[in-house]
Amino acid sequence: MSLDCQGTIREYPSFSANGDAEALHKAMKGLGCNDTAVAGILCARSSAQRQQIALAYKTMYGKDLCDSLKSELKGDFEDLILALMETPARYDARQLREAMKGMGTNEKLIIEIMCTRSNQQIHAIKADYKQMYNRDLEKDLKSETGGHFERLLVSLSCGGRDESNNVDMKRAEQDAEALYKAGEKRFGTDESMFNSILATQNFAQLRKVFAVYGKFASHDIEKAIENEMSGDLRDGLLTVVKCAKNRPAYFATCLHDAMKGFGTRDKDLIRVIVTRCEVDMVQIKSEFYRLFEKQLEAVIQGDCSGSYKNGLIALVKGN
Repeated sequence: MSLDCQGTIREYPSFSANGDAEALHKAMKGLGCNDTAVAGILCARSSAQRQQIALAYKTMYGKDLCDSLKSELKGDFEDLILALMETPARYDARQLREAMKGMGTNEKLIIEIMCTRSNQQIHAIKADYKQMYNRDLEKDLKSETGGHFERLLVSLSCGGRDESNNVDMKRAEQDAEALYKAGEKRFGTDESMFNSILATQNFAQLRKVFAVYGKFASHDIEKAIENEMSGDLRDGLLTVVKCAKNRPAYFATCLHDAMKGFGTRDKDLIRVIVTRCEVDMVQIKSEFYRLFEKQLEAVIQGDCSGSYKNGLIALVKGN
């Protein structure tokens, strides 16, 4: 992915943590809550600024801002605002814990986070996961998954991918041939070869490997993975490939999937918009339009309602 990705939400220029804390206090005082005022402030500040507002609020009023928001807000709007109040790493750590606790595992959510985050993000998530739950993320991933999918997640949880943009053409040709021999050319699949290449190399190098792969095979790398793998391993490897090729397009598709058909998958919608609004939402919006010939804001407008809709649109439009 190109290095010039931009978020729609940036540091708010004339920022005053005390001023915002006071305005939020007023919005929640008395009967009912002024949702518009809450969204107007919290959906227009960066994550770091929201942390400063929370500190100012506690200092000024002797109570926790998140507790106040919880008692005043409800439904999807409450979920959106509380998601915004967590630091990105804490939010991802909480999502991963939710995906693994209790009966059953939400592999789709685990794939979305583990296969798309940078090394720095992975290390921050692991540290917060340990601090929040006194548990080891890698151990939990191992206990909840198995086989080659488990190995892929363990590889990714190391946060050790090469993140340079260096491309070695000779190596790309060797790796493309190795992937072809590990999959289509043999009876049975050598999954560990796919793992060792897709979990370690930088995205520019992987794009070169995928381009060369077509010389050996009659179709692209995605088709090979679909033919050779199944289940969660297939989905995880495909996510890595999609992110290497075009990460904003991957998230644009996630947003589309969350809103297509009958009903909205609000948890997915909130998670993608909250986690990408400071990273690459500008590019996600243009990819959304390219892929689905609709403006992202217009689809949200048609799918959601009330303060929840306004909050999502504010994050997508940006400050």
